Amino acid sequence: MGEITIDWEEGTYTGEVSNNVPNGEGTYTFDDGDKYVGEFKDGLPNGQGSYTYPDGAKYVGEFKDGRRNGQGTYTYLDGNKYVGQWKDGNFHGQGTETYPDGRKYVGEYKDDKKHGQGTYTFASKENLGDTYVGGFKGVNPWKGAEYDMDGTGITTYSEGVETKI
Repeated sequence: MGEITIDWEEGTYTGEVSNNVPNGEGTYTFDDGDKYVGEFKDGLPNGQGSYTYPDGAKYVGEFKDGRRNGQGTYTYLDGNKYVGQWKDGNFHGQGTETYPDGRKYVGEYKDDKKHGQGTYTFASKENLGDTYVGGFKGVNPWKGAEYDMDGTGITTYSEGVETKI
């Protein structure tokens, strides 16, 4: 093992190598401006690392076989942030998503979408402080209830059908 700088596929890699491929700690700067700093295995991000995009978005967390897998945080340029579990590059499992306007979702995801049990807090003028608690399916409220900021039930959902209380 040694540390060198090499032209590698679509950019430049500086770090530890084994058998002429990135292995161990290193930095990979892509020709398009993306940058990964962290652990490599067999030429791919594997383990802990950070990936920064040219627009300023950033992911910090676990990688497996070059994809976001495990626990991690993705911060978007607009301030939106997801903290939670990943699978094959997608939100998957338990997570928390916060938005610059004050909205927040805490719950389950599947393939980058809200799916399963969760709590969504609204931030728009007409719904400020309202909270939906229950199931999501295909990102939509599926089976649960929406409460106002005082905890009074205002809407129920059953199999995606909304009923005002």
